Amino acid sequence: MRYRVSVILLAFALLTFKGAQSTAEDQPQAKPPPAAAEKHTPPPSVTIIGPKDARAVLGLDVRSPTKEDMGHIVDVIVDRAGKVRAAVIDFGGFLGVGSRKIVVDWNALHFGRVDKNSDAVTLELTKAQVAAAPEYKEDKPIVVLGAAGKLQPLDEP
Repeated sequence: MRYRVSVILLAFALLTFKGAQSTAEDQPQAKPPPAAAEKHTPPPSVTIIGPKDARAVLGLDVRSPTKEDMGHIVDVIVDRAGKVRAAVIDFGGFLGVGSRKIVVDWNALHFGRVDKNSDAVTLELTKAQVAAAPEYKEDKPIVVLGAAGKLQPLDEP
């Protein structure tokens, strides 16, 4: 009798184990990722630019060809394709009082060293031409002041 109980318990244990195994097999297994996900993504390209070869433009002083102070660049305007079209210059005033923003064509600006100590941008316009330019206001049509014969209108798609 003892032998029979042991056999019955052993059979029950095997059936229980087999049932647990088949239940685990019936469960959906995690699928391996598709081959596309396994492909190696190439690393991004890297370019090293020396500190003397590139500068940020926001805040740079703008000078006329005769070295008159024309203000400083406060923003850059790009078209829908991401091409730089113009610069917004904070012009006139004293310590921010009485100043106004005007927009000049990017091609009218020349970047370089003005003197040994400072970088500045030279604008191909006179102070009188810039003073006569309409003021830039957000959410209003932008009037871009360009050097003689160099401004090209933005072609709307």
